Amino acid sequence: MEPYRILVIEDDPAIGQSLMDGFKYHGFDPDLCITGTSGVAYVRKYSPHLILLDIRLPDGSGFDYCRQMRQAGYKQPIVILTAQHDEVDKVLGLEMGADDYVTKPFSLRELVSRVRAQLRRVYGDYASTDSASVAVADLVLDQATGQVRRGGEQLNLTPTEYRMLSHLARHRGQALSRAQIVEAVWGFAPDLESEKTVNVHIRRLREKIELKPEEPAIILTVPGIGYRLVG
Repeated sequence: MEPYRILVIEDDPAIGQSLMDGFKYHGFDPDLCITGTSGVAYVRKYSPHLILLDIRLPDGSGFDYCRQMRQAGYKQPIVILTAQHDEVDKVLGLEMGADDYVTKPFSLRELVSRVRAQLRRVYGDYASTDSASVAVADLVLDQATGQVRRGGEQLNLTPTEYRMLSHLARHRGQALSRAQIVEAVWGFAPDLESEKTVNVHIRRLREKIELKPEEPAIILTVPGIGYRLVG
């Protein structure tokens, strides 16, 4: 099997080269773009398996490029790199369609671990191979294509949002803690920060699948525990 192709969009030459060397050492096939515009063009041409996206770019905000790629229909996992410790920035990245974030300074070991977890979820051992469709309320989850439909309309879910909905569907009626959702969807041990991201993704998911997101009828909050899908 050919190595996974990782696109790094990072304008700092020292960080970019360090990431290139690190990913090569760990068996990946990385490429580097130093602007958001060239990064989007690369994604369009080569379709990498995963995108590592810095927030501060010379030609704009990484948030905007993340949203642009999602709106264009690109489904690859996007991991945000941010030097900000402000939780608002992390939440904004997730709301724009990112699957995960890593705050600078970070260890290469942590970053590679998070990248591998995303790749396993989408392409590897945990990727869905079930060709059956699953009905959830008035939605249909196509396990083969990773798509969700309501009637004739296809809903534009990110890979993380789909995996979250699919996991809830496999445990419908059961209250799942945020920690359980982190382990199942992201593939790494939960901590306080990662559990907070669950709330962000649930809110975004509700905005896409609920007829009245402010009065959810499909994904219900279980006070003191987490969330459950209607039985």
